[in-house]
Amino acid sequence: MVIVGSGTGVPSLRRASPGLLLLSGNSRILIDSGSGALRRMLKMGVTYRDIDLLLYTHIHPDHTADLVPILFACKYGDLPREKELICAGGPGFRHHFDKMGDLYGSWIEPRTYHLTIKETSSKPLLFGEMIIRSESMAHLPGSVGYRIEWKDGKSLVISGDTDYCENIVDLASDADLLVLECSFPDEKKVDGHLTPSLAGRIARESRCKRLLLTHLYPICDQYDILNQCRQVYPGEVILAEDMMKVTI
Repeated sequence: MVIVGSGTGVPSLRRASPGLLLLSGNSRILIDSGSGALRRMLKMGVTYRDIDLLLYTHIHPDHTADLVPILFACKYGDLPREKELICAGGPGFRHHFDKMGDLYGSWIEPRTYHLTIKETSSKPLLFGEMIIRSESMAHLPGSVGYRIEWKDGKSLVISGDTDYCENIVDLASDADLLVLECSFPDEKKVDGHLTPSLAGRIARESRCKRLLLTHLYPICDQYDILNQCRQVYPGEVILAEDMMKVTI
């Protein structure tokens, strides 16, 4: 897994907007695509033609800003996309996508490839060697977190944006790697978002093996985020940085 962006919608020289690139066998999965994700993927040698699955945790602009550029590139790039693309999000995602179509029309309509739009449900998404489950999160209506499981038993959980809720604890149960947003330090709690202590609480209660903190607002650089989290969770804690590679 590669951290495409460890920041938020607030501009930062250190951290770009949210995005995670999952490399599994021959599959390339992009989870959220904040502004500039396409260009940062190029630094990893991954293009718009390589992505097999786009997963969105919610439709806030800092998580979806490069969706239109991705679709535009697939059509108008020097090498048009040819293989199928699946694009999925939580409840209401299809409506959001249809509204994008109303605005951009033929500019983002696929011509050389097949595009499938999905909304998550109680039924897991089977993708290659992976089983992908989702649960609603305590953020924007339609926000979801994802649990990706492999046949060998490994598991990755991504919260997207959320406040503390039972769903993320359940989703992350015994996960090999739990990726949680950690928007603000403990002293600056904001509704709908986690702090280091709350992220640590989720990690402890879920008994995850490793915890990675991302979606860090610039103010987090002024605080000891890792120490705040480690006061609650005794396991391994990783502070995300752009372009960081993490093995699951």
